Amino acid sequence: MSAARDGRDGAAARCPYGGAADAPPTAYAEYAEMDALLALQRPRTTAATEPGFIIMSQVMELLFKLLHAEFTEARDRLADDDVDAALWVLRRAGRVQATALSSWDFFSAMTPGEFAEFRDVLGTASGFQSASYRRLEFLLGNKDPRMVGPHRGASSQEAVARQLREPSLYDAVLALLRRRGLPVADAVLTRPREEPYAPHDSVERAWRAVYDDGARYGSLFLLGEALTDVADSFARWRYTHLTVVQRVLGGKPGTGGTDGVAWLEGIAGHRFFPELWSVRSLL
Repeated sequence: MSAARDGRDGAAARCPYGGAADAPPTAYAEYAEMDALLALQRPRTTAATEPGFIIMSQVMELLFKLLHAEFTEARDRLADDDVDAALWVLRRAGRVQATALSSWDFFSAMTPGEFAEFRDVLGTASGFQSASYRRLEFLLGNKDPRMVGPHRGASSQEAVARQLREPSLYDAVLALLRRRGLPVADAVLTRPREEPYAPHDSVERAWRAVYDDGARYGSLFLLGEALTDVADSFARWRYTHLTVVQRVLGGKPGTGGTDGVAWLEGIAGHRFFPELWSVRSLL
């Protein structure tokens, strides 16, 4: 029965947020589990910057989780040959990556003395142990079975190991290129998914064909640029991580006994989707 027929005003009969008019109201805090979320910050010292360190670390983890969901969606849309949908998801993910990059601003505002006030209570805890970050690296294609090691015995071990075995976003891209008639070698598509990805000249040739004839390969050209944006943003995130650690820790070892700056300097040079970078020298 319509609102007009049962004597009710149509506007009044509709919930302003799209729900049914007679549905019980849902409090914002209840919907988003805000009480549980805001109870998760438990500083262990009286240091003024420790609450912010905890909050911003949690923010970063939530952004990793969101990026994982977005890049998984993009991968699955590419597997379905829906490039337009994947491009839209990657556009959205780019906004999330920008937020993750800006999250380093808080950490860079801490002085070495301020961090030292609570650093000891971190014990062996380290961002190196972040399962969300490791799954994101694996999902984008930076596979390395050794990196499951830091999660051994943790509740996250199976999720990290499973991500290692799953096709990456780049795997879906390469399979798409092959389906579109581009010369991606069988060896690239049939390699074990858990092994580190090695650049291949057939993939570079495929991307060169796309970039040389953008009119013919319009959607693939846009995909190549969208993926380059993803890799570029991730490289900026890593480099900013490096400079923040240099600023706050100097050359001291990282928490949890990691190599700190030395390890970050090594990973800062890594680029996802390597042929999209190397092909630029040929254009």
